[in-house]
Amino acid sequence: MGLFVFLPLVLPLTAWPVARLAEQRLHPRVATRLLTTVAGVLAVCSTLCLALVMVVGTAQLPGNPLPDGWSDPEVREAVPFEEVAGRAAIPALVLVVLACGRTLLRHVRVRRDAGRALAGLPAGPVAVLPDPEPYAWALPGARGRIVVSRGLLDRMAPAERRALFAHERAHLAGRHHRYLLVAQLAARANPFLRPLATAVSYVAERWADEEAAREVGDRRSVARAIAHAALVSRGAPAATLAGAAAPGPVPRRVAALLDPPPAPRPWPPAFTAIGLAAWTAAAGTTASALFSANATVTLVLLLKTATPL
Repeated sequence: MGLFVFLPLVLPLTAWPVARLAEQRLHPRVATRLLTTVAGVLAVCSTLCLALVMVVGTAQLPGNPLPDGWSDPEVREAVPFEEVAGRAAIPALVLVVLACGRTLLRHVRVRRDAGRALAGLPAGPVAVLPDPEPYAWALPGARGRIVVSRGLLDRMAPAERRALFAHERAHLAGRHHRYLLVAQLAARANPFLRPLATAVSYVAERWADEEAAREVGDRRSVARAIAHAALVSRGAPAATLAGAAAPGPVPRRVAALLDPPPAPRPWPPAFTAIGLAAWTAAAGTTASALFSANATVTLVLLLKTATPL
């Protein structure tokens, strides 16, 4: 294993350039899928290596419940600085578990509370709440619904309403909440992945913007609806759910809608800034997966050999 076991903890830095460039130069659908995949793989790899370091470090602590053979010199030599790094990995891994657990619980709680709030309303794809506070967001589920307040609808023109509903339908059809949840969990697992989570939040909204513009057939109407909703709306109740007005810089979304639609390339050209950034992120993700897999196999074999029958 050697020092390679620590590399997955810092390899997320290789994805920072693509996180920025993908917002501007990739089709939002491609950018959302690419950034979410990269963030998810890098987060799993870094968490796995953190756990491996913790196992070796915990084996050195007196009174630990692990087999005595796990503290043999051969096992300790597999991880450099195993005593210091192993002990530091314990609170770090606890913080990762707590942060990810909190994000998951909030996601589940928001969906549960929203489902209960809508239980008394007529069934249908749109739930209009008699609330003067303006908001609109997509509630995922087996029967995904658009939640919108009367306060927002009263402030919008008919064309803006059509664009708003098309935007929220795009969130539901694309299952954008899954991408947002994965990105948020990745950012909780490794702070270096926060730029990717921010980028995923933005490009998921851009994806819905483009789908709404295609459905409505008028990019300017969608731009006006987004700008209007952003001025009055308070957005979605959680970062793992999607809303029309947030997150992301709304002026950039509006400006993008006033330009021609982006080309839906599955992968950017190699000899461009975004192409080089994408290949750098792909290389970093692949290296992280290989290093974590190598560390896992090596440690499992060492622990199996050191464990008395």
